[in-house]
Order: sequence, then structure tokens, then C-alpha cells
Amino acid sequence: MTADGEGRSDETHFADADQRDAHFLRHSFAVARRSMAHGNHPFAAILVDAEGHVLIEAENGYMPDRDATAHAERLVATLACTSIAPAVRATATLYSSAEPCAMCAGAIYWAGIGRVVYGLSERRLRDFTGNHPENPTLDLPCREVFASGQRATEVSGPLLEDEAAALHVGVWDK
Repeated sequence: MTADGEGRSDETHFADADQRDAHFLRHSFAVARRSMAHGNHPFAAILVDAEGHVLIEAENGYMPDRDATAHAERLVATLACTSIAPAVRATATLYSSAEPCAMCAGAIYWAGIGRVVYGLSERRLRDFTGNHPENPTLDLPCREVFASGQRATEVSGPLLEDEAAALHVGVWDK
């Protein structure tokens, strides 16, 4: 959730859905930069309701415990299940700095989150990570995971991919 534990309204008015998606995707990029500043991988996700309130934001949670399942999208999905009504989740959008992996797409699906917008594609992320032991990237698009489910999950992305990619420059070379 936000720092005060409450959803907050973004006072910005958007001319169209594309402008809204770009705004909240860039918000996820800012949270990903904060994740790096806290010693984690440059991933983040936020959940925004239909009225433009940021309900939850999460940084990557790999450190300090080296929990390989603590991806930001999975953390958002888990918190959403325990704190947000199913009807709200169904109309909410999860904005992610990178395409949700298969695990995260499954968590998003099971949480009943209705829409996903992401920046960096899983395929392009793999160009950065290679076979890095902390991120053995799966080449399985989230659209394929969602398509195998019984309810629809709308997906938009990659969007602002070069901006999203900039978060990973030099990170995986270490």
C-alpha cells in the first residue's frame, strides 16, 4: 500500500487511456529505481483502481532473504487478495516495470486482477540478464499464461520499453 496505508488519488487528469497508462507505468519505473536504491533488483509493480487511486505499490523483494519468489507483481497480487475486494481487483490495472513472468502472471490471474500494463518485455529482459543466477528469465509471455485461464486478463505491453530497459543497463553485468 502507499506509505500511509491508504490508496491515494492521482490528481492528474488524462486526455486518454494511453496517457493514463504512460503516467502509471512511469510511476512503476520510479518505484523500480527506489527498489535498486534499497539494494534490490530494478523491478516494481503498482495496482491502480478504475478511478485512478494507487492501491498498492511493491518493490522487488529478493533481498535480504534471497527469496526468488518475491517478485513485485507477486507481492502485489498477494496483498491485493488479502486487502481488496474481488470486484475492485477485477477492474484494477497492475502496472509493472517489466513483463510479469509465468509465476507472477499466475498470481495475477488467481488474484483476479483484470488488466496488466508492462514496460520491458520478458524477451528483452533476457537480453540484459542472460543466464544470471539471480534472474534465470523464462521465455514465456504473460499473454500465453493468461490465455490458458478461464477468465480474461487484458494485457498491454510492452510500452515505453526503452525507458523500462534503461533501468537494467549495467545491473546484470556484475
